[in-house]
Amino acid sequence: MDVKYLNYILTIAQRKNMTKAAEELFVSQSSLSQYLSKLEQEVGAPLFLRARGELILTPEGELYVEAAKKVIQIQKELYETIRSKNHKSHITIGVTSQFGLQLLTRVIPPYKKKFPQVTIEISESNVPAITKMILDESIDCALMALNDTEAFPRDQIWLTRQEEVFFAIPVSHPYHAKNPGQPILQEDLIREFKDDHFLLSKKGSTLRVLADSVFSDFQFTPSTMCETNSITATRSMAAMGIGVTFIADSCASDREHVAYYPLKPALYRYQAVVHRKNWVMHEAERGLLEMMGSSR
Repeated sequence: MDVKYLNYILTIAQRKNMTKAAEELFVSQSSLSQYLSKLEQEVGAPLFLRARGELILTPEGELYVEAAKKVIQIQKELYETIRSKNHKSHITIGVTSQFGLQLLTRVIPPYKKKFPQVTIEISESNVPAITKMILDESIDCALMALNDTEAFPRDQIWLTRQEEVFFAIPVSHPYHAKNPGQPILQEDLIREFKDDHFLLSKKGSTLRVLADSVFSDFQFTPSTMCETNSITATRSMAAMGIGVTFIADSCASDREHVAYYPLKPALYRYQAVVHRKNWVMHEAERGLLEMMGSSR
């Protein structure tokens, strides 16, 4: 069952641009344009109109896209059912946090022992990218750190924990000597550390959303030393005395060199398992979700 050409139309509809669609599909723009022209002649109506530099679906195009999605879903369910007969599933997992990666290192060995024929493919990215992949159904499930759960229907998300986020400073910082362990009021954080370099996660991450909310509340613009999504690098730089940062409980290690302070009011994020809407789950798929959801 070849759905390659159906994906051509879905990609054009999604990208709204022939050049961008061709790049994503790894085909030439001329070939893609020729295929679209041939298809429109075949169905007897234009599928796209050009408006303000974008390709917009016509009513006939919308009908075609909806039908294409149904056919692709039928193919996906059929192949998944066939593979499940011999436990030969291919499961794609998205991960947004260090916690998710740590959890997978614990879950995968016992899971593969139970389902040795299952192939697991892991993609690591930020929250917006993984959210889009779940909603587009380009991955099966994800381990995600989230600030809220509103992006997903309740039957697609499984909250595994609420995780506190700490303010992390070098143990060598003068503040640690005068306050070795008491929580920090958010307004005191701004006053005490306004002259420090901040090591921040990149825009879109859960930690950056929380940090920016604190800064916004007190109309504070930090001196940013660097932005990275590598918590390992951020923690190492804090340990070396380069700056201060926000780190979640699951990544709060190296306490010999880094001091972690709860904030008042406290900051939290969620850890969750999310799956795509039309995922056909057999024994192997259900087993993986249960193991990910119950592991801590």
